[in-house]
Amino acid sequence: MKKIWVILSSLLVLACAVSAFAGDGSFKRVKSAGAMTIGLDDAFPPMGYRNDKGQLVGFDIDAAEEVGKRLGIKINWQPTAWDGVIHALNSKKFDCIWNGMTITDERKKEVAFTKPYKMDGQVAVVRFADKKHKKLADLKGAKVGVQKGSSAVEAVKKLPAAAGEVREYEDNPKALLDLESDRLDTVIIDDATGRDFIAKRPGKFRILPGNITKEPFGVAFRKEDVELREAVQKTLDKMVKDGTMAKISKKWFGEDITNPKKWK
Repeated sequence: MKKIWVILSSLLVLACAVSAFAGDGSFKRVKSAGAMTIGLDDAFPPMGYRNDKGQLVGFDIDAAEEVGKRLGIKINWQPTAWDGVIHALNSKKFDCIWNGMTITDERKKEVAFTKPYKMDGQVAVVRFADKKHKKLADLKGAKVGVQKGSSAVEAVKKLPAAAGEVREYEDNPKALLDLESDRLDTVIIDDATGRDFIAKRPGKFRILPGNITKEPFGVAFRKEDVELREAVQKTLDKMVKDGTMAKISKKWFGEDITNPKKWK
């Protein structure tokens, strides 16, 4: 009799644990409300920013709106200060953060991420007609432009071969102007920002294959909201498989950068 009670008790504990994991109610909460609220910095082109008409646009905006459509919920956007965005999420001011957020070990201590949907990082931009520089290793001895105070300054040190000269600029547009005028061989820049410039000025620049640094982007949720995160992840997986993410990527970056096979 005692053994039976022990077995029953163990099964009950196991059942409760499984139930707690599989039914946290987070997706049901959002579904019942008919909307999912997303926190973001609305000045981060091309991921999420305001256009000339003040409308919220960008790669992340299109992707999230499509996820909402497929889940049958409305997407509400909540602009917030980036330095406090994780605290705001855990204070339940919104349901997730979807705004080109880099997945880091430090952030994983506070939030739970989806799988990476884009691999960001520092890349090398060269002139479109440049035939001398075909890969990162070709930048040996090159004249390199970077934005002062940006992570590109450190990224230069990680190039396969040492640069010949590094020039620091107040902002990326000024560096790219010197690149276009043949006063630089390359500009090291954040991948998302670089591709935004390229998409807006087709035929002027291109990005050398491979990232100098790798910074995966993911959607962040509260750790306890397992159901909601899984619902979004499954929808994103379907969007990658059916080509929707590729279509959105081509709109904002001029090519498909959502395929994990291209991140290596």
